[in-house]
Amino acid sequence: MEQIYTIPVNEAFDEVGEKQECGCPFCVLYRKLQNDEIDIILGASMMEPDIRIKTNEQGFCLPHYNMMLRRKRMLGMGLILESHLAEVEKKIDGPKLLGNKVQSSIDSLGRLNSDCYVCNRIGKNLSAMIATAVYLFESDLDFPAKFKKVPYFCLPHYKQMMEYASKKMPKRHFRDFYDAAHGIQKSYVESLRGDVSWFCKKFDYRYDEEPWYNSKDSVQRSIKFLSGELGYDD
Repeated sequence: MEQIYTIPVNEAFDEVGEKQECGCPFCVLYRKLQNDEIDIILGASMMEPDIRIKTNEQGFCLPHYNMMLRRKRMLGMGLILESHLAEVEKKIDGPKLLGNKVQSSIDSLGRLNSDCYVCNRIGKNLSAMIATAVYLFESDLDFPAKFKKVPYFCLPHYKQMMEYASKKMPKRHFRDFYDAAHGIQKSYVESLRGDVSWFCKKFDYRYDEEPWYNSKDSVQRSIKFLSGELGYDD
């Protein structure tokens, strides 16, 4: 286990424990990784040959292109796109022969259209951070209490965490881990469902005089719970 990840993982779990509105700790980590990667790629790193090779080959998804545009570092964007477009041009030009070579060229264009350098970097680092959280639950006596203060895990990250834990954790530790994680999820989804139900009732005239309680933002919270980082408009 890479110890470098223990500090940011602990900080994210501390943050959501103190500020319940922060939600899923892995979404907190995702957003930090995302912002860091965008800043790095638009900084001096864009000129590093090994990174430039990867960005030329992989390109970026539309959400991350939009994030880069919002940084307004247009020269950096221009330099990245100049060399990336050269790579795209080579793939479009492709082989002049028919058959398997043409299909190979089409497949490479498909991969280019669905790939993203930033997504790949985030995915690699976040997977390591999820593994670190599982490791800390098992090995750090203070971490389980911190873990149990989490308001919820978004469904995508919950699935990823449980899949990893079920494969890597010794059975004697996995039961406690499962009970803690499942308890968090069950409690939150019951509360969330109740808030959404009340939100819907408030559109019935018979409930006009009733308070909203905790339901006003229940639709937004539901999307964040169900979709994870995709539910955040950054």
